[in-house]
Amino acid sequence: MEEAEDDAAAIRDCSIRLLARREHSRLELQRKLEARDFLRGDIAAVLDALEWEGLLSDERFAEIFSRTRFESGQGPLRIRADLQARGVDSEIIDRVLELVDDSWLVHCRAAWRRRFGVAPADRREWSRQARFLSNRGFSAEHVRRVLDAVAEDDADMGG
Repeated sequence: MEEAEDDAAAIRDCSIRLLARREHSRLELQRKLEARDFLRGDIAAVLDALEWEGLLSDERFAEIFSRTRFESGQGPLRIRADLQARGVDSEIIDRVLELVDDSWLVHCRAAWRRRFGVAPADRREWSRQARFLSNRGFSAEHVRRVLDAVAEDDADMGG
């Protein structure tokens, strides 16, 4: 019995150290603990306790993660995929991405402006710019709307 308590204390200590560095999703933390050869059953019990205490939160992790990725120029599709890969529930992802939903088109245009700044001159350049924005995680609708708008702006300015 004492050995199990020691294992739980070691798992908790390790978890707290990892969480002190940065937020983790439950799945990320579980994987890191498993890599340190802690037993899965012991890990689950400790993670349940940390969630109950509010020290581990997939929602808080998702908010911080998505804000950081948003600020670095990534779009909602990329952020969603990265959060899913980290084991965050779809409902949490939906809520978190909704918080910045109105900003995605503006954000897509800003990413385009930083990288290109000049409307595509031909279909090949349009495809290249669209690929860049898609790879950043913006939807086809966002990409089309941004590239259509910059082409229209360019035409209005006599370009």
